[in-house]
Amino acid sequence: MSEAVSALKGASFDGIVTVEEMGLQGMITLRGDLASPEMKKAVKDATGLNVPEQGHIAGEGGNWVAWMSPDELLLIVAYESVSDTEASLRDALSKVHHLAVNVSDTRAMFRLSGNGALVREAIAKLCPVDMRTEAFAPGQFRRSRMAQVPAAIWMPDESSVQVVCFRSVAEYAFNLLKGAAAPGSEVSLFS
Repeated sequence: MSEAVSALKGASFDGIVTVEEMGLQGMITLRGDLASPEMKKAVKDATGLNVPEQGHIAGEGGNWVAWMSPDELLLIVAYESVSDTEASLRDALSKVHHLAVNVSDTRAMFRLSGNGALVREAIAKLCPVDMRTEAFAPGQFRRSRMAQVPAAIWMPDESSVQVVCFRSVAEYAFNLLKGAAAPGSEVSLFS
Protein backbone atom coordinates (compact mmCIF):
# COMPACT_ATOMS: atom_id res chain seq x y z
CA MET A 1 0.00 0.00 0.00
CA SER A 2 1.36 3.41 -0.89
CA GLU A 3 1.90 6.17 1.63
CA ALA A 4 -0.50 9.13 1.46
CA VAL A 5 1.04 12.50 0.60
CA SER A 6 -0.46 15.95 0.46
CA ALA A 7 -0.93 17.71 -2.86
CA LEU A 8 2.18 19.90 -2.60
CA LYS A 9 4.10 18.09 0.14
CA GLY A 10 4.11 21.06 2.53
CA ALA A 11 5.16 23.75 0.05
CA SER A 12 5.55 27.23 1.53
CA PHE A 13 6.27 30.79 0.41
CA ASP A 14 7.34 33.87 2.38
CA GLY A 15 6.20 37.20 1.02
CA ILE A 16 4.13 39.98 2.59
CA VAL A 17 2.52 37.01 4.40
CA THR A 18 3.51 33.36 4.69
CA VAL A 19 1.62 30.88 2.50
CA GLU A 20 1.80 27.20 3.52
CA GLU A 21 0.21 24.05 2.24
CA MET A 22 -0.99 22.41 5.46
CA GLY A 23 -0.29 18.79 4.62
CA LEU A 24 -2.71 15.93 4.98
CA GLN A 25 -6.04 16.87 6.56
CA GLY A 26 -8.93 14.58 7.38
CA MET A 27 -12.11 15.95 5.78
CA ILE A 28 -15.63 14.54 5.77
CA THR A 29 -18.58 15.90 3.85
CA LEU A 30 -21.67 15.31 5.98
CA ARG A 31 -25.13 15.88 4.55
CA GLY A 32 -28.51 15.60 6.21
CA ASP A 33 -30.93 17.51 8.41
CA LEU A 34 -28.56 19.76 10.36
CA ALA A 35 -31.30 20.70 12.84
CA SER A 36 -32.13 17.11 13.80
CA PRO A 37 -31.15 15.94 17.27
CA GLU A 38 -29.48 12.87 15.75
CA MET A 39 -27.23 14.99 13.51
CA LYS A 40 -26.32 17.40 16.30
CA LYS A 41 -25.45 14.54 18.64
CA ALA A 42 -23.46 12.64 16.01
CA VAL A 43 -21.37 15.71 15.16
CA LYS A 44 -20.78 16.52 18.83
CA ASP A 45 -19.81 12.94 19.65
CA ALA A 46 -17.47 12.65 16.64
CA THR A 47 -15.71 16.01 16.93
CA GLY A 48 -16.50 17.49 20.34
CA LEU A 49 -18.00 20.47 18.49
CA ASN A 50 -21.51 21.78 17.91
CA VAL A 51 -23.09 22.27 14.50
CA PRO A 52 -22.27 25.91 13.67
CA GLU A 53 -24.70 28.59 12.56
CA GLN A 54 -25.08 29.47 8.89
CA GLY A 55 -21.91 31.06 7.51
CA HIS A 56 -19.78 30.00 10.48
CA ILE A 57 -17.17 27.47 11.53
CA ALA A 58 -16.62 25.99 14.98
CA GLY A 59 -13.37 24.69 16.37
CA GLU A 60 -9.71 25.39 16.73
CA GLY A 61 -6.42 23.66 16.16
CA GLY A 62 -7.08 20.50 14.18
CA ASN A 63 -10.83 19.93 14.64
CA TRP A 64 -13.30 22.10 12.74
CA VAL A 65 -16.95 21.88 11.72
CA ALA A 66 -17.94 24.25 8.91
CA TRP A 67 -21.42 25.16 7.68
CA MET A 68 -21.34 24.57 3.90
CA SER A 69 -25.04 24.80 2.97
CA PRO A 70 -28.47 24.26 4.61
CA ASP A 71 -27.93 20.48 4.58
CA GLU A 72 -24.13 20.14 4.48
CA LEU A 73 -21.19 20.36 6.86
CA LEU A 74 -17.47 19.94 6.31
CA LEU A 75 -15.75 18.21 9.23
CA ILE A 76 -11.98 18.63 9.47
CA VAL A 77 -10.18 16.18 11.76
CA ALA A 78 -6.75 14.58 12.02
CA TYR A 79 -5.94 12.65 8.86
CA GLU A 80 -5.11 9.56 10.90
CA SER A 81 -8.56 9.50 12.54
CA VAL A 82 -10.77 10.35 9.55
CA SER A 83 -11.81 6.74 8.83
CA ASP A 84 -12.81 6.15 12.45
CA THR A 85 -14.67 9.48 12.56
CA GLU A 86 -16.54 8.65 9.35
CA ALA A 87 -17.48 5.21 10.70
CA SER A 88 -18.75 6.67 13.98
CA LEU A 89 -20.90 9.16 12.06
CA ARG A 90 -22.37 6.43 9.88
CA ASP A 91 -23.15 4.30 12.94
CA ALA A 92 -24.71 7.21 14.85
CA LEU A 93 -26.81 8.26 11.86
CA SER A 94 -27.75 4.78 10.61
CA LYS A 95 -31.46 5.34 11.26
CA VAL A 96 -31.73 8.77 9.60
CA HIS A 97 -31.20 9.94 6.03
CA HIS A 98 -27.62 11.20 5.67
CA LEU A 99 -24.45 11.04 3.62
CA ALA A 100 -20.98 10.88 5.19
CA VAL A 101 -18.06 10.76 2.75
CA ASN A 102 -14.33 10.91 3.38
CA VAL A 103 -13.10 13.61 0.96
CA SER A 104 -9.65 14.00 2.51
CA ASP A 105 -7.69 12.95 -0.55
CA THR A 106 -9.69 15.19 -2.87
CA ARG A 107 -8.95 18.43 -0.99
CA ALA A 108 -5.96 20.66 -0.22
CA MET A 109 -5.67 23.20 2.58
CA PHE A 110 -3.53 26.32 2.80
CA ARG A 111 -2.74 28.77 5.60
CA LEU A 112 -1.83 32.42 5.12
CA SER A 113 -0.32 33.99 8.21
CA GLY A 114 1.40 37.16 9.31
CA ASN A 115 0.19 40.73 9.59
CA GLY A 116 -3.60 40.56 9.82
CA ALA A 117 -4.23 43.46 7.45
CA LEU A 118 -1.94 41.94 4.83
CA VAL A 119 -3.50 38.47 5.23
CA ARG A 120 -6.91 40.04 4.58
CA GLU A 121 -5.49 41.95 1.62
CA ALA A 122 -3.99 38.84 0.02
CA ILE A 123 -7.35 37.04 0.13
CA ALA A 124 -9.26 40.14 -1.03
CA LYS A 125 -7.13 40.21 -4.18
CA LEU A 126 -8.42 36.76 -5.12
CA CYS A 127 -11.89 36.26 -3.63
CA PRO A 128 -15.07 38.33 -3.99
CA VAL A 129 -15.46 38.42 -0.19
CA ASP A 130 -15.66 41.58 1.92
CA MET A 131 -12.54 41.14 4.06
CA ARG A 132 -12.99 44.26 6.22
CA THR A 133 -12.77 43.42 9.94
CA GLU A 134 -16.39 44.43 10.50
CA ALA A 135 -17.57 42.16 7.66
CA PHE A 136 -15.43 39.03 8.12
CA ALA A 137 -14.13 37.89 11.48
CA PRO A 138 -12.72 34.75 13.08
CA GLY A 139 -15.48 32.15 13.28
CA GLN A 140 -17.06 33.14 9.98
CA PHE A 141 -16.82 30.85 6.96
CA ARG A 142 -17.32 31.55 3.26
CA ARG A 143 -17.58 29.40 0.19
CA SER A 144 -16.48 31.46 -2.75
CA ARG A 145 -14.22 31.51 -5.76
CA MET A 146 -10.52 32.15 -5.68
CA ALA A 147 -9.85 33.48 -9.16
CA GLN A 148 -11.18 30.61 -11.31
CA VAL A 149 -11.59 27.86 -8.69
CA PRO A 150 -14.06 27.07 -5.92
CA ALA A 151 -12.63 27.61 -2.46
CA ALA A 152 -13.71 28.01 1.14
CA ILE A 153 -12.06 30.42 3.59
CA TRP A 154 -12.06 31.21 7.29
CA MET A 155 -9.94 33.04 9.83
CA PRO A 156 -8.87 30.91 12.81
CA ASP A 157 -7.60 34.16 14.37
CA GLU A 158 -6.94 37.78 13.40
CA SER A 159 -3.58 37.03 11.78
CA SER A 160 -4.36 34.02 9.60
CA VAL A 161 -6.71 32.71 6.93
CA GLN A 162 -7.19 29.09 5.94
CA VAL A 163 -8.26 28.05 2.46
CA VAL A 164 -9.70 24.71 1.30
CA CYS A 165 -9.85 23.85 -2.39
CA PHE A 166 -9.90 20.78 -4.59
CA ARG A 167 -6.63 18.87 -4.66
CA SER A 168 -6.73 18.87 -8.47
CA VAL A 169 -6.18 22.65 -8.48
CA ALA A 170 -3.79 22.82 -5.52
CA GLU A 171 -0.78 23.98 -7.54
CA TYR A 172 -2.85 26.64 -9.30
CA ALA A 173 -4.27 27.82 -5.94
CA PHE A 174 -0.81 27.91 -4.37
CA ASN A 175 0.51 29.99 -7.27
CA LEU A 176 -2.44 32.39 -6.93
CA LEU A 177 -1.77 32.76 -3.20
CA LYS A 178 1.96 33.30 -3.83
CA GLY A 179 1.14 36.03 -6.34
CA ALA A 180 -1.21 37.74 -3.89
CA ALA A 181 1.52 37.54 -1.22
CA ALA A 182 4.43 38.58 -3.43
CA PRO A 183 6.84 41.12 -1.90
CA GLY A 184 5.97 44.61 -3.06
CA SER A 185 2.35 43.69 -3.85
CA GLU A 186 0.84 45.61 -0.92
CA VAL A 187 -1.96 48.00 -1.81
CA SER A 188 -2.84 48.97 1.80
CA LEU A 189 -6.52 48.09 1.57
CA PHE A 190 -6.93 47.37 5.26
CA SER A 191 -4.20 49.32 7.04
